[in-house]
Amino acid sequence: MRNGFGMKEIWTERYRPRNLDEVVGQKHVTERLKSYVRSENMPHLLFTGPAGTGKTTCALALVREMFGEEWKGNFIELNASDARGIDVVRGKIKEFARTSPLGASQFKVIFMDEADALTPEAQAALRRTMEKFSKICRFVLSCNYASKIIDPIQSRCAVFRFSPLTAEDVHGYLQRIVQEQGIDITPEALDALVHVARGDMRRAVNSLQVAASMELPIDMDIIYQTTGMARPEQVKAMLETALAGDFVQARDMLDEIMINYGLSGQDVIKQIHRTFFELSISDGEKVRLIDRTGEVEFRLIEGSNERIQLEALLAYLVMMGGSKR
Repeated sequence: MRNGFGMKEIWTERYRPRNLDEVVGQKHVTERLKSYVRSENMPHLLFTGPAGTGKTTCALALVREMFGEEWKGNFIELNASDARGIDVVRGKIKEFARTSPLGASQFKVIFMDEADALTPEAQAALRRTMEKFSKICRFVLSCNYASKIIDPIQSRCAVFRFSPLTAEDVHGYLQRIVQEQGIDITPEALDALVHVARGDMRRAVNSLQVAASMELPIDMDIIYQTTGMARPEQVKAMLETALAGDFVQARDMLDEIMINYGLSGQDVIKQIHRTFFELSISDGEKVRLIDRTGEVEFRLIEGSNERIQLEALLAYLVMMGGSKR
């Protein structure tokens, strides 16, 4: 029976791995974490890597295996982007860290997600807390950018770097959900989901659930409409039309892409950048296009009119193609 958003559960939670053996695509990380479970001890940890690659999942699986049935009493999860100031370090974190662990456990674990959102002052206070209560408390910090974590904290942690998941890993995990939920989806649509996810398992599973909630056979069009991305072949056709010298037709295709898929200028420019490498042009021309695209993207971020900037990029493609004719 299909299970979309009409049901109470969220698939990213239902299908979250419960132990380290179930974690997908991060074997180099899980093998090291298993050694901590076997020794029943661990240092402070720093998980760093792109979103949706299993950092939170590994933290939860680690404490479940480390503490067993007592894991909830010896574990607290905080999101640093919600409470990023020094007060949360001196208050909630310090209060939990100073209390003794429950049961036979030797220590408790504080998991701080998005730790790179902590202010420098809060990180300085956290450094002292990690040092002071290290006998009865361990910290697991998770971030997308390790460079935003101050060096004194990094030096106190064992660093684990998570890599984006491979297309095979994402495809296999989605196939398992499709079979269990009885979803009618074409192979091309499943491949499109993998393409959209770009190594982010959370995005892939959420996109699948959104598409399944429509109660329709899922094809490529549904995937791209629900994920807010244009079909790659449409973007490529637009660029090739501009290179062929037909600016008006290319602009009409841009209109169609932005209206049908509800994309912003920054969404479009990201897809255009990915498509450059599929065009039949020389490497030197690709370099010039990427240089111009970077300039257009900067202008969009700074608040320039997105239609003018995107059409200017198409005009540049027309001129580039014209120089070859």
